Amino acid sequence: MKKWISTALLFLVSITVFGQETMTIQVEIANRNGDVVYLKEGRKNVLEIKVDDKGIFKSTFPIKEGMYQFFDGNEYAQLFLKPGYDLKMSLDAKKFDETLKFSGKGANENTFLAEQSLIDQKMDFDSLLAMEETNFNKAIEEKRNADTGRLDKAALDTNFATLFKNTLEANLSGLKQYHTQIMANKKLNNTAAPDFVYENHKGGKTSLESMKGKYVYIDVWATWCGPCRAEIPFLKELEKNYHGKNIEFVSVSVDVEKDYEKWKTFVTEKALGGTQLYADKNWNSDFIKAFGINSIPRFILIDPKGVVIDADAARPSNPKLKTQLDGLVK
Repeated sequence: MKKWISTALLFLVSITVFGQETMTIQVEIANRNGDVVYLKEGRKNVLEIKVDDKGIFKSTFPIKEGMYQFFDGNEYAQLFLKPGYDLKMSLDAKKFDETLKFSGKGANENTFLAEQSLIDQKMDFDSLLAMEETNFNKAIEEKRNADTGRLDKAALDTNFATLFKNTLEANLSGLKQYHTQIMANKKLNNTAAPDFVYENHKGGKTSLESMKGKYVYIDVWATWCGPCRAEIPFLKELEKNYHGKNIEFVSVSVDVEKDYEKWKTFVTEKALGGTQLYADKNWNSDFIKAFGINSIPRFILIDPKGVVIDADAARPSNPKLKTQLDGLVK
């Protein structure tokens, strides 16, 4: 959930002080992932620091006040930086979050962020999002009070406190929107799935109706979607494990018309298995709209009678899916 929690930080407009004032950062990393570390502001690279002959990353550089992300390979930490800081970091990349320590000017704010990250990682977000509305809202309010309470007791930089509270509210708002969508999806469970008739990559058209008598696991995706592509190896493994059993794996592309040929080529070059279909009106396809799909990947599980088992099924990479399918598919 760490990646999700960071989303608001990546796009939230930071409180900034413009100018060319500098700060210094020094980082010691045991078991480092590479010889270069990066500071990013959202998607923009702010700084690259190469390791010196003592194994230390150190740099003095111009900075504007705000939130940044420090990357060592794929591991990262949120940092609050501002002119005048002289920040020292140490960590073991094998236990990145658990070993992250700060000293020097700016240590207090960044220690707070590191501790908050560990707290968030311990939260059971799946259980939180599965709560009915009253309990969910109560849990959200408890988290807000706990996080702001810790902040108030810490007596940190005023601008940092404002930025943190804004980010917290953005994250909680995102959770509420996600919860609302999950609750809407649950209402579709145990209802008849609407039919579709889509172009099949192998030729002709294929309908959902034609697959009655089998369980159907539907992957709604697009060629441009990174998280969708990341699920492909896991989906292929599922197809292999359940080959010959009473289940059909169906991938429905919502690529727009200009990417139609890209879809055809991608399916061929990546040797995608299962049933590969192209939605007739991409996002405006009746089937896509019926399930309220506005983000991908999205997975749907339907029973042999055409009834929705799970309108927001687990991803192929989630072990919960195999457990569920083992209990259904013979």
